[in-house]
Amino acid sequence: MTQTILYARVSTADQNIAHQTAQAQAAGFTIDHVVSDHGISGVNTRLAERPEGKRLFDLLRSGDVLVVRWVDRLGRNYEDVTDTIREFMRRGVIIKTVINSLTFDGATTDAMQAAVRDALIAFMAATAQAQAEATKEAQRAGIAAAKGDETRYKGKKPTYDRKSFVQVQDMLSTGAGASAIAKETGLMRQTILRIKADPAKAEASLSRWQL
Repeated sequence: MTQTILYARVSTADQNIAHQTAQAQAAGFTIDHVVSDHGISGVNTRLAERPEGKRLFDLLRSGDVLVVRWVDRLGRNYEDVTDTIREFMRRGVIIKTVINSLTFDGATTDAMQAAVRDALIAFMAATAQAQAEATKEAQRAGIAAAKGDETRYKGKKPTYDRKSFVQVQDMLSTGAGASAIAKETGLMRQTILRIKADPAKAEASLSRWQL
């Protein structure tokens, strides 16, 4: 009997497993099991090395469906993500994303279709890693800017907190538009655009206000 498994991963306290589960259900998925890793970096820890991530390799069988909010939940390392998806496809597992409703499987025998599929997987994995690197750089720049401004006026308190900042960054990495992000987070569209234009400045503002 086939099963549908949601894999969720959170790397910080600002992210939420329940939110990822609710998103999947709202997208029409009937989830049989939720496998989740808490406080695990998708950059430094490969999926097969995570406490729960390694369970996926034992649980998933041919015909099963693996649901992820987006490929960055599998990881933010290009090599790890592409290797993982290809390994699951070789096993006959179908991978589906909540965001953008993408489906990856190894069923096609057409070389051109397989090439397009693999190119999309590679692009998404590269985007996940690039976003992780950009976020880390923004955090470093934000902390440095905050330290340099310790004796200065803090400026206007940001209308977003750390949780919504992380969520905005996360959605931007998937290519979501400012209007869609504003609707999801409750923030003003202009706030989204300011964060997108200068994430380091947004990070610095949070640090100055200790948010």
